[in-house]
Amino acid sequence: MPVVDVRNTKGKKVTTVDLAENIFNVSVKPSVLHEVVTMQLANRRAATAAVKHRSDVKGSRRKLFRQKGTGRARRGDIKAPLLRGGGVVFGPDGRKYAFKAPKKVRKLALRMALSSKLSASKLLVLDKIELEQIKTKDFVEVLKNLKLDNTLIVADAQNRNLKLSSRNVPNVKVLQADGLNVYDILKYKTLILLEPAIKNIERRLAA
Repeated sequence: MPVVDVRNTKGKKVTTVDLAENIFNVSVKPSVLHEVVTMQLANRRAATAAVKHRSDVKGSRRKLFRQKGTGRARRGDIKAPLLRGGGVVFGPDGRKYAFKAPKKVRKLALRMALSSKLSASKLLVLDKIELEQIKTKDFVEVLKNLKLDNTLIVADAQNRNLKLSSRNVPNVKVLQADGLNVYDILKYKTLILLEPAIKNIERRLAA
């Protein structure tokens, strides 16, 4: 079972914490990480343009007027492509890029991403980050004390002061444990876990 030092915001060791073997010490398979990261990026893509064809337009299928005797061109229903508001003939159908990897694969990839940070010594556990007010300067001071810049911070619950103080700092992101994902873990150089968040992560990935 991996044992990691728990530090305070000044970088000094406070205590230690045991991490779950089946979550933070898993062999990493790049193919699994690639599949889940590809899924996340694909799900963020906007679908391409789409039009309504004749069958998609809302309206009556009744013939507008009789075929002969009016002197006008023959006409079908109101959804005809030649009429205003009618369906489009050869327009694009649109494409959605989203797909879903199996739940077991997504959980496994999350374990692998956490394990990769721990094995690379890029995982840091802090006891807490308490900011008295919303102030970017105070948050930057914490990062300076820890000698970090490109960082993902995972909190156990909503921390308004921390989130708002960090939003203007480049290459830093604050997430709740429930929103932890493979892409963000791999994107940022260092992963900071607040100690209370570890239990939430282990409970989420237990099964």
